[in-house]
Amino acid sequence: MITYSFLQHYWWFVVSLLAALLVFLLFVQGANSVARSLGWTEEGRRLVYNSTGRKWEFTFTTLVTFGGAFFASFPLFYSTSFGGAYWLWMTILFTFVLQAVSYEFQNKLGNFLGPKTFQWFLVLNGILGPLLLGGAVATFFEGSNFIVTKENMIDAGAFTPVISRWANASHGLDALLNPWVLIFGLAVMFLARTLGILYVMNNVNDEDIRSRASIRLIGAAVSFLILFVAYLVHLLLKDGYAYNDAGVIMIEPLKYLHNLLDMPYVLCFLLFGIVSVLWGIGIGIWRKDEQDKAIWYAGAGTVVTVLCLMLCAGWNHTAYYPSTADLQSSLTIHNSCSSEFTLRTMFWVSFIIPFVLAYIVYAWRAIDRKKLDRDEIRSDHAY
Repeated sequence: MITYSFLQHYWWFVVSLLAALLVFLLFVQGANSVARSLGWTEEGRRLVYNSTGRKWEFTFTTLVTFGGAFFASFPLFYSTSFGGAYWLWMTILFTFVLQAVSYEFQNKLGNFLGPKTFQWFLVLNGILGPLLLGGAVATFFEGSNFIVTKENMIDAGAFTPVISRWANASHGLDALLNPWVLIFGLAVMFLARTLGILYVMNNVNDEDIRSRASIRLIGAAVSFLILFVAYLVHLLLKDGYAYNDAGVIMIEPLKYLHNLLDMPYVLCFLLFGIVSVLWGIGIGIWRKDEQDKAIWYAGAGTVVTVLCLMLCAGWNHTAYYPSTADLQSSLTIHNSCSSEFTLRTMFWVSFIIPFVLAYIVYAWRAIDRKKLDRDEIRSDHAY
């Protein structure tokens, strides 16, 4: 029997999976952030931008789908975070819109700003996009400064029936003042850069770029590993936000460590994901004859690792969006979800997702049937 609780857990899994796929697809931003060092000539840089230009729509579409799934399944989070922390989310959206414009206009006739201006915009998106998205995800563990007043939903006399509001005027940017939020954001940025370099190794048929990519990979991977391990240790040792059957939020020491021990299958998959990422990085650095396969090991490991971290944030009676202003305003999968009818209807609709993923795989393989080389960027369809 499909219960309301099952549907809540199911839709947190779907949202978590979309978040994991989004982090993997940030390799587009990661490659753009180092494009100028991978391709020292104008033609070399265009090779990198045309390689990522084949895939940027996947990242943007997944970002929009992630937001839409959150809105449909957990609308109180959507109104609280997207409506309250709008400066953070608007900055993220602006950088992605800037990316789309830069791809299309950098080499158009009549571009009075010049190609280099738009290329620097792509670098800006490559740095800020992953950094801010990582920071936003870190708030699932570190908390945000908001207050939820559910009584306004039923108070007909309320002058302004606002359910949730930010407790300060920064509207989300205050999260960046938390050093652990910045550490996690930087970890995601360097992970995106690592994946981006591995993707270029796989997709670009140019020995000059590949040789420099191997060197750049070491710096990006080491930076990512240091930051990620530091945050993972912090996460396992920090206090977390739990709730009981009555919905009362409370502080629980070592909550996220307890979650992994209480859900050993999540712990096993987390370890598998981390090992897979390390394996992919190792192949990219030391196995030059198999470098084109490294992105798939690291990419699969990234999806599994992020999925497990997201499940750790929302399952096992955990508040996935803690409030630092009012503990009882913290959001859980039980107090922030849609109605049972909505979740049940969407549950059946979600069965089309595998067909959509199959089409994405088909389109990906069709696009990458031939590796990118310098002859192709001289065509009329090059960015």
